[in-house]
Amino acid sequence: MNELGKRKQPFVFLFDFECQRAKVLEWDECAPKLLWRTPQHANFSREKLPHHPVSWHVEPVKHERYQQAFELVQQHIHGGDSYLLNLTMPSRVDTNLTLEEIAHKSNSPYLVYLKDEFVCFSPEIFVRIENGRISSYPMKGTIDASLPNAETLLKTNRKERAEHHTIVDLIRNDLSRVAEQVEVKRFCYMDEINSNRGKLLQMSSEITGKLPADYNDHLGDLFAGLLPAGSISGAPKKKTVEIIEAAEQYERGWYTGIFGVFDGENVDSCVLIRYLEQNGGHFTFKSGGGITHLSQCEEEYEELINKVYVPIT
Repeated sequence: MNELGKRKQPFVFLFDFECQRAKVLEWDECAPKLLWRTPQHANFSREKLPHHPVSWHVEPVKHERYQQAFELVQQHIHGGDSYLLNLTMPSRVDTNLTLEEIAHKSNSPYLVYLKDEFVCFSPEIFVRIENGRISSYPMKGTIDASLPNAETLLKTNRKERAEHHTIVDLIRNDLSRVAEQVEVKRFCYMDEINSNRGKLLQMSSEITGKLPADYNDHLGDLFAGLLPAGSISGAPKKKTVEIIEAAEQYERGWYTGIFGVFDGENVDSCVLIRYLEQNGGHFTFKSGGGITHLSQCEEEYEELINKVYVPIT
């Protein structure tokens, strides 16, 4: 990444959550194995595939297993080891869709399709770099948009606000390691997401800072210093990742990693959430949410299930 950045050679990059696997490819090396789309660029054209009713059956992780992990997380939170932890679990999904169909039919800001492995239709920006400024947009807080006064309910929920405050503070600290003049430009604004299961509201904030003039010479170092993403790990990051491994007891793999594009001047990247993985004859959807001392197990379990959707209407 450093070398390609110095040459201003466009490339894409893909990191897994554990930072054990990475792909760094020049644009013309990606297709057909890796197809991707961002709000500014894409390496494929969406095909008009035949419309058919979507079959979507979700078998979430057993409640007892989730509760066991939740209680372990709460022990660590009340012991002062973590203030916010993103707890995730896998759900089995049986559907008549293929990964490739989802890639072509999904309406999402970011789309990443690694052939025969996974498709990700992420709504969450990780960082953007434009004209020497780096910006991050942590997304924390989700609610069913059909509920009366949904936006007000989300913004006034003590647990959701505490979670959002914590992650904004964490991202501010992360950006301060690579940038100067870090500030919160927008706080607790709403994004609306359409899916096959209805509309969701999600709460985000915008944090920005100024990078050194030669930042493109050090893109690899810059991202290495920011990983894993704070919004899908927690605070403090190092200890919280250790607790995640003990509580979840499964490999996230590419899920909650990072995908990004360098176009020769600017960078755009997303967090690999809203993620469906191929596992033999069935699919695994990985999802979760932030846990704080105010969290209730039943509500968090329901949020995990509510996030198992595809953005196809």
